[in-house]
Amino acid sequence: MKNPSIEELQNSGNYELVGKLSHDQLKEFVIEQLYHPSRLVIAYMIYQIVMVLLGLFFVSRSIFLAFHDDIYLPLIYTVSAIIFSFTFLVIIHELLHGIALKLAGARKVFFGGYLKKFIFFAEADRFVINRKQFAFIALAPLFVIQIVTVVGVLFYMKTPVFYFPIVIMNTHSLFCAGDV
Repeated sequence: MKNPSIEELQNSGNYELVGKLSHDQLKEFVIEQLYHPSRLVIAYMIYQIVMVLLGLFFVSRSIFLAFHDDIYLPLIYTVSAIIFSFTFLVIIHELLHGIALKLAGARKVFFGGYLKKFIFFAEADRFVINRKQFAFIALAPLFVIQIVTVVGVLFYMKTPVFYFPIVIMNTHSLFCAGDV
């Protein structure tokens, strides 16, 4: 079934507007969702706690190894992962949203952000999506990047490179809060 156009939504009489949200209202919307969490949000909060604790453990471990045992490679990979996460990973994350929008049928995808608030987005103006498409678009970066980092963790398990994908996994999970 084809999604309706904006004009069909507004003029056909078959649809009712139940809410309208601008980019300026995203923060308030996310906070409201946290006050009345769905099962998905609760599961994600538990996942976040696990990721934060794991992240703290591995960052602390890399620091401990560097200053206690003079083993610096884990710390170098940890710092590199943090720098990568706050630069290139943001771009990759938004590109994955853009690819998901294109796969859902969007003709034009635009990218933007508010650097002061460290908020970035991909959007397709006047592109109507259904609930399944919304979930696919919103969650695509979470699943793709987490799967890639799990593969990296498993592949580099017994080497210092292990710290790079594990720290990216932990950091990226925090980036996805607004998406969930």
